[in-house]
Amino acid sequence: MTFVRILGVPHHIRVDGTGPVCVLSAGLGMAWFDWDPVVPLLAPHRTVVRFDRPGLGLSGHARAWPTLTGEAERIARVLDAAGVGAGVPATLVGHSLAGFHCEAFARLFPERTAGLVLVDSSVEEAPRPRRAPEFADACTRACGTLLSTAGVPRALGPFLRRTAVRAGRHTGGDPAPYDLVRRAYSTSRFLHAVLAENGRYRDQAVELASLRGRVPLDALPVTVLAAYEGGSRHWLDRQRVLAERLGGVLRVSAPAGHLVMLDRPQDVVDAILGT
Repeated sequence: MTFVRILGVPHHIRVDGTGPVCVLSAGLGMAWFDWDPVVPLLAPHRTVVRFDRPGLGLSGHARAWPTLTGEAERIARVLDAAGVGAGVPATLVGHSLAGFHCEAFARLFPERTAGLVLVDSSVEEAPRPRRAPEFADACTRACGTLLSTAGVPRALGPFLRRTAVRAGRHTGGDPAPYDLVRRAYSTSRFLHAVLAENGRYRDQAVELASLRGRVPLDALPVTVLAAYEGGSRHWLDRQRVLAERLGGVLRVSAPAGHLVMLDRPQDVVDAILGT
């Protein structure tokens, strides 16, 4: 476990394994330990880098609103701080919202990217800018302050985390140890961070759409790993279109909920090793 200061914020970073470098970036509001089922399977083949974005996991308070370019640059700084694979391209693995971040990294830092794996990534085909973003940000900040003052993170944070994980899985509960969940999810810094990521989600989708129009994705292996639980195939169709747009291949993890790394960690590892 390592803490490094990036842009004035202490970042929690974990490095495991040996071999070519692979970065695992978790989805909205998630922590480094959500990749725990994947790491033992992947570490014999890859040097695995995990990190917590500001406010999440064990990292320090966020000092700025999240932006797509800022998150791509954060990944670059994490790699520099981790001191692994200097000058060697890394495979970027992004789950959910972090799929935006990892695709942006691949476009902005092509010389540092060996491959891209999007794990049930967020998809926004035609995002539109928010109306009155300054007012929306002010409301988000005020909501976080009000809820924190009322003690909501300490009272309900771990419970809401457990509930969200159960809803995001095909079967099973939250495998994370309670002491880690309590440390990561019962703080005001987490509440402010998750509200900020959610509030700025549309902005990052718009920024990615613009980036796609301006910066080509260099020829590199891309895998889109989509979760499927049966029933409607609408989500699979959207993931298929994403794979085609990026010139990649679609893999389907079934049965699996949105938290593929918990439901079917071997599928995630196979997608990474096959990219």
